Amino acid sequence: MGGLCLIAGLLLAPLGDELTLRWTHSVQKTLWEEDYRAAAGGVRLIAARVRGTGAGMEPPPEAVFRDGAWHYAPQLPVLPRVALRHSPHVAPYFVCAGGRCAEIGQWLPGLAEDAVVELAPCAP
Repeated sequence: MGGLCLIAGLLLAPLGDELTLRWTHSVQKTLWEEDYRAAAGGVRLIAARVRGTGAGMEPPPEAVFRDGAWHYAPQLPVLPRVALRHSPHVAPYFVCAGGRCAEIGQWLPGLAEDAVVELAPCAP
């Protein structure tokens, strides 16, 4: 199995080769989106959009404002995985992949109320 997966303990959700991760900033209550793609050795962040600034959300100087959001392409190396905190104290992450957008708990039925979820390559 290739591509990207959400993983939490024994729970696994295959997502395909590309996805969008979307969440609301816990302080600013502003929408943030990041696009990821499967890459050799991990996960590549290919684009990001943020619909505001403040509280650690400043877009980089090269960001372009269009369609109500700052758009930019983070220059990061391939990441082995991305850790996401699922908690009842903040709005849930949404994952859009394969034509479906849903809360992270809908991708991983049985997910604990408070958990760490990894976005990582699926095991071969």
